[in-house]
Amino acid sequence: MFTPLNDRVLVRRIEGDEKTKGGLIIPDNAKEKPAECEIVAVGAGARDADGDRIAMDVKTGDRILFGKWAGSEIKFDGEDLIILKESDILGIIA
Repeated sequence: MFTPLNDRVLVRRIEGDEKTKGGLIIPDNAKEKPAECEIVAVGAGARDADGDRIAMDVKTGDRILFGKWAGSEIKFDGEDLIILKESDILGIIA
């Protein structure tokens, strides 16, 4: 498996609905990429000035929201994933 370094996380996009609330089907070319993801892997955390690890606020399995232009898209084992810095995460979905 892939393990991100430092304060980075590996996430998988969670696909949105195919229809609007009114029942209209949204074509693929009109959809925006969802900003909601599930965390697949978490790095060990950044280091502070003394060299100690700073604990991560997120964990594997958390559902998160991130900024529209954040992260780097990669393909790993045939799956499209995104690597983000923890600071790019906007929040955890409860």
